[in-house]
Amino acid sequence: MAKLKNYLRLPKPVLSVPLFLLLCAAAFAQDNYEIQVYGSDTVPAHSTMVELHSNFTVDGSKTVHDGLLPTNHAEHETLEITHGFNSWFETGFYIFTSARSGSGWQYVGSHIRPRVRAPESWHLPVGLSLSTEFGYQRRQFSPDTWTWEIRPIIDKKIGPWYLAFNPAFDKSVHGENVHKGFEFSPNAKISYDIVKQVAFGLEYYGAVGPATEFDPLREQEQQFFPAVDLNVSDKWEFNFGVGVGVTPSTDHLIVKTILGYRFDNWPGFHKKH
Repeated sequence: MAKLKNYLRLPKPVLSVPLFLLLCAAAFAQDNYEIQVYGSDTVPAHSTMVELHSNFTVDGSKTVHDGLLPTNHAEHETLEITHGFNSWFETGFYIFTSARSGSGWQYVGSHIRPRVRAPESWHLPVGLSLSTEFGYQRRQFSPDTWTWEIRPIIDKKIGPWYLAFNPAFDKSVHGENVHKGFEFSPNAKISYDIVKQVAFGLEYYGAVGPATEFDPLREQEQQFFPAVDLNVSDKWEFNFGVGVGVTPSTDHLIVKTILGYRFDNWPGFHKKH
């Protein structure tokens, strides 16, 4: 009861943002552009995180199907820029690109992603945040050109172990899958700190179909990524993984890296004392 009273004492902007996110924004599964299980933390206030997601499909689709370009030997580069506005709210912006022999380097689309997290003053037993993403992808790269995602994020650090679960729900706003409503795309991660600076783990990415009735297993997307994270600095982020698709509808082998750097106290954003 005491915790409920603390929630009700939160400033109205804190209480209204989750509702705003649910009603107004977010995106479909990022396919092979941004392969990441989110943690609950947001970028610190007045800081900007710049990340490069580099993903190469070693073994994927090899022919044009329903107007979609093949993914085999495609290099996907995604620029992600995320700014922290205060201790509980950030907004990210993505630019997706793709390069493949015979197709050249192409712009794929862009998304925007506001996110809020539960304040530390709530003293929850787990990390908790809510991300929502909205954006556009060109038709030759996605059967749905405008998509929306709602992504709850739950995580927990237990000694050297780290656990994260993202039960995401995706919806086509314009495209072939509008009639399906919200589709369930769960992501999860478990890792272990070998030493303070190095963690090895396993990441899972799924797209199982409409939330009310899952697709048959062969039509679902299921990927597992053994991965390593380097924690050499609070400012730097590095993740490397090799993903294996285990269903016919999934690209069979993908190599991914995430390299990020955080810029603190941008001029004009920090408070003067």
